[in-house]
Amino acid sequence: MTSAAPLPLRWRTATVIARRPETSQVATLVLDVPGWPGHRAGQHVDLRLTAADGYQAQRSYSIASANDGTAVAITVERVADGEVSPFLLDEVRISDDLELRGPIGAYFVWNPEAGNPLLLIAGGSGVAPLMSILRARAQAPDPPAARLLYSSRDEASIIYRDELDRMATATGGPGILYTLTRERPTVWSGALGRIDRAMLERVGFPPTDEPLAFVCGPTPFVEQVAADLVALGYPGERIRTERFGPTGAVG
Repeated sequence: MTSAAPLPLRWRTATVIARRPETSQVATLVLDVPGWPGHRAGQHVDLRLTAADGYQAQRSYSIASANDGTAVAITVERVADGEVSPFLLDEVRISDDLELRGPIGAYFVWNPEAGNPLLLIAGGSGVAPLMSILRARAQAPDPPAARLLYSSRDEASIIYRDELDRMATATGGPGILYTLTRERPTVWSGALGRIDRAMLERVGFPPTDEPLAFVCGPTPFVEQVAADLVALGYPGERIRTERFGPTGAVG
């Protein structure tokens, strides 16, 4: 018996139904996608823009929302000299249509039934797919323990700050620790400096708890964090990584 081949992804028309600023350089677009098949926390979509002369540009964006009917949220960070993110942030308005295909990805996804403690580690805008996981966790009937370690350049660059703070103070909410790499506020309850092995050991779960770790951010950040987790005793198969390109810088 052979398994059926996966159906090819097709482009769909998505309509912008909401947009909200997250920081001065980041905003979330909420899209209504008729016929959306649903998604798993951690997956991503492709967006395609077509100019009047036929020129096309395509980019991938992590889904930031939990599975919620036909609504799909993506969080866009402005890329200096980029051609897609400035358009999405500056030109796109409510009711505009965009081309989208997805959901995509079967590796960097979280299954609420897994039950293992969750250690989420984000660098910059790498927090977007982890936010999808945290939102899906908030909807789960019996969510596992979860902790988020989130590195940003400065306090103003923390994405989803208000919602994350509400999650952290809710009953059964995740533990959240912010760390800043370039700013030293005079009043600050989080950590300072880059994420290192000592910080991971302090914030993470003991390997004997069999946690699942999800790490997302720029490539050097992800590689260093994953190596530190392995050194702390996390099995490699329990560390899932997602690397961003030029976006998501935290240094």
